[in-house]
Amino acid sequence: MIDTGDTAWMLVSTALVLLMTVGLGLFYAGLVRSKNTLNTFMMCIAAIAVATVTWALVGYSLAFSEGSWFIGGLDYALMNGVMFDPIDNPFFVDADGAQTIPHLVFFAFQATFCIITVALVSGAVVERMRFGAFLLFAALWSVLVYAVLAHWGFGGGWLVAGGTLDFAGGIAVEMASGFSALAAALVVGARKDYGRQAILPHNAVYVLLGAGLLWFGWFGFNGGSGFGTNNLSVLAFANTLLTPACTLLMWFLLDHLRGRRITAVGAATAIIVGCVGITPAGGFISPIWAMVLGFGVAIPCWAVVAFRPRTRVDETLDVLAAHGIAGVTGILFIGFFAQAEWNGLADGLVFGNPGQLLDQVLAVATVPVYAFVMTYLLLRLIGFLMPLRASSQEEGQGMDLIYHGEEAYATGEGAILIRPDTPIEEVLAGTKR
Repeated sequence: MIDTGDTAWMLVSTALVLLMTVGLGLFYAGLVRSKNTLNTFMMCIAAIAVATVTWALVGYSLAFSEGSWFIGGLDYALMNGVMFDPIDNPFFVDADGAQTIPHLVFFAFQATFCIITVALVSGAVVERMRFGAFLLFAALWSVLVYAVLAHWGFGGGWLVAGGTLDFAGGIAVEMASGFSALAAALVVGARKDYGRQAILPHNAVYVLLGAGLLWFGWFGFNGGSGFGTNNLSVLAFANTLLTPACTLLMWFLLDHLRGRRITAVGAATAIIVGCVGITPAGGFISPIWAMVLGFGVAIPCWAVVAFRPRTRVDETLDVLAAHGIAGVTGILFIGFFAQAEWNGLADGLVFGNPGQLLDQVLAVATVPVYAFVMTYLLLRLIGFLMPLRASSQEEGQGMDLIYHGEEAYATGEGAILIRPDTPIEEVLAGTKR
């Protein structure tokens, strides 16, 4: 039966996760140059529109309706049968084995996961990808990559059916976005100034505020993944406080050892890394192990962030490090330190169950490959249909004016000067400046 308390918490969690995409837009916007602020934010806003529509039309059905080991069917296409009764899916029950929230609430909650994952990938290609090409990519990726991996990890596909544990999205959200971002960066190519001059974040306050909003929303992201007001939700909620705090401290130490300066951008990145690390493990490990995870996940992610600028890969906002590598770490951590005493499901290797580690390794060995290859092929296909990136001149002027006709800051650059006798066609074309 429907439980009103569980339903209320899931409605709040859904709103919190949707807020995360706005926080991500602010986080990303602060990391780019000022001339690309609006375009970067708009990619996240566009993800809300595109992913919501594709999710309602077909993505949700492919992820969660009964189908094959690889992908779901079309039972829920066009939201058919998505109403007020609980979802009929054995993988989505509360701690007591009951289904207590309306199917429609479950649909909306899962939609917000798809939305933010699409938005995350944009961080690899900001400051140079054409806005129209990104919209087409977002639509195709949300169906052909996200929905498939959500089925594998959540909806009854081969990983979850085989015993792989993923509490809130290490598979479909974190590893998928991180390794898709790497593929996108390789296909779209580097910014024209990359490697020639320092490209610095233009507003560290935006970055910190965005990270704070993301951490706030993550309590719904992880806490809501228990699908009720139950022990798993409480455990995940508490762990979502503990892990990022420990990651932040470790990042402080690593920054200090490297350059003796503790940076704001580094602190914001650390918050995200900690939240990502606990996402797959939140409901499966004890609070003490969650703190250990927080310290541990900082090390490989910090190393990738520090090393990546030395390469020719312009993966602009380090989505691979902050999401892909942190997601891999969280998934594997479950295999070692899951405790049935806390989660009621399974132990990890340290507590006598080596098979769980093998299940987790299987996910790490397959999900990044699928995400990378499919994203690479999708972008190559889109590249045959339309240009993927702006011209060198457009990139120099900035994506804000080129694609939105607006500026984040009133500098006056690019303002349109209109004489009374200017033909309207020239005004619309923007030729009188």
